[in-house]
Amino acid sequence: MLTQLKALLALLRNTWRGLTSMRTALVLLFLLALAALPGALIPQRSVNQSGVDDYFNKHPELAPVLDKLGMFEVFSSVWFAAIYVLLFISLIGCLLPRTAEHYRQWRAKPVRTPRNLRRMPHYETATSDRSVDDVMSAARTRLKGWRLVERDEGDGARSISAERGYLREVGNLLFHFALVGLLVGVAGGKLYGYEGQVVVMANGSSFCNAGTYNFDSFRPGLSVDGTKLNPFCVRVNDLDVDYLPNGQAEYYRADLEYQSGEDLENDVWRPYQLEVNHPLRTAGDRVYLTGNGYAPQFTVIWPDGQRRTGLVQWQPMNPNTMLSQGATKFDRPGVTDPVERREQQLAITGLFAPTASFEGSLLSSQYPGLEDPAVAVDVLRGDLGLDSGRPQSIFGVDQSMVEQGRLKQVARENLRLGEEIRLDDGTVVRFDGVERWVNLQVSHDPFQPWVLVSAIAVISGLMVSLSIKRRRIWVRAVPNPEAGAGSGERTVVEVGGLARTDQAGYGEEFARLAADLLGTAGGESPQSRVAAGTAREGKN
Repeated sequence: MLTQLKALLALLRNTWRGLTSMRTALVLLFLLALAALPGALIPQRSVNQSGVDDYFNKHPELAPVLDKLGMFEVFSSVWFAAIYVLLFISLIGCLLPRTAEHYRQWRAKPVRTPRNLRRMPHYETATSDRSVDDVMSAARTRLKGWRLVERDEGDGARSISAERGYLREVGNLLFHFALVGLLVGVAGGKLYGYEGQVVVMANGSSFCNAGTYNFDSFRPGLSVDGTKLNPFCVRVNDLDVDYLPNGQAEYYRADLEYQSGEDLENDVWRPYQLEVNHPLRTAGDRVYLTGNGYAPQFTVIWPDGQRRTGLVQWQPMNPNTMLSQGATKFDRPGVTDPVERREQQLAITGLFAPTASFEGSLLSSQYPGLEDPAVAVDVLRGDLGLDSGRPQSIFGVDQSMVEQGRLKQVARENLRLGEEIRLDDGTVVRFDGVERWVNLQVSHDPFQPWVLVSAIAVISGLMVSLSIKRRRIWVRAVPNPEAGAGSGERTVVEVGGLARTDQAGYGEEFARLAADLLGTAGGESPQSRVAAGTAREGKN
């Protein structure tokens, strides 16, 4: 039993050591990047449900297999979270011991001067007419800013050990700790953030961030229930769009007003020009302008004189022409019997072109600007399935109702602005206007500043670790035993150097230091002789 326990403890210890090694952390970081690729290449349910549905239609055999593997929900899948957590544990587990070790090295004195400096990769020596004390004093002055310690080696010899470049490891640790902070920030945003999409008509219509029911789509964080959203209101007065001749949007900006905080109580509206990539920041949230389109307006006049006007956004199919598709749906007013009401519902479906172009009766759009609007519509009458309890797109009708014969086409026509269709029962459908709409995205991420600071720290730490070199230098001054009476060669000075990381660039720095320390910076004097060390050839 004791042997089995020891074996289990050894297994756990070895597993922990393997998990917390830097090599494992790098492998997990690579795996995390690799695991994120499907999220970029395959449509995700949390972002593009229609894209997922389209993928299922195009790949009916492959899509179910990918769905079982979680490829349509990569960033919330168990396997992605497992890599994420293991990377987090691995980084923390290997960084803490490295930090403690670096702290001990920082506090420790530089290593003693090697007995034979000639073996160092960088080495130079010379004789000097200065005394040992003078040489050491000059060395201390020249090596100011280095961490150094001076030692007495006996027989009048003295040496200095100096080291520099400790910030390299600090930068390395900063990079990895900032990477951990980045992971924490991203995870915190997923826990406590939320993101919602809403379409608002650019005709003075408003939107208030009062609850999830005001959004067209809403993606809460894991700890967000949607009951405590930051309160603010936005009113969209107009949308200004400028197109290039090829139909590409040069810019579009929304003229809006907003209120938050005390402005809500005082009913004060503040103006703001909302542009792409220039969000409105208010109440701790960000409001982005992510899209725009057209909403054709239809008026239905029933034979008894009652009328209803419908203004619903239609979905752009081509951003360069803004040809749009959609469906505007009506209930007949005054009908209280539920069966009769369902039988007399109307839907106007089809295409909208802001600048119409016809090939026979086929409608298309030749320019995205609103210059010659027209619609090609089918008018459907019957049960729209609005009471069935099944969700349906606002851009179309329930095709099962058409297949069952409960929703039938009663008219098809191309209409320009102001034109109308008269149905068989005397009902009139008129195309009488067009409005612009904008798509607003409301994002809340309390960890965004944390992510920004961590990202800056990642870059800063990487720059420090790449630009600073860890290096050592030793200076030894020994009384010259061969110096005779009155000789100027009183002291033999040796200088050795070692780059702790790589030698790129250190050869030139060492040559300058050695010239200053040996007193040969101005050229070789008659009293001094310079000899290269064994590795001097690699100095270049």
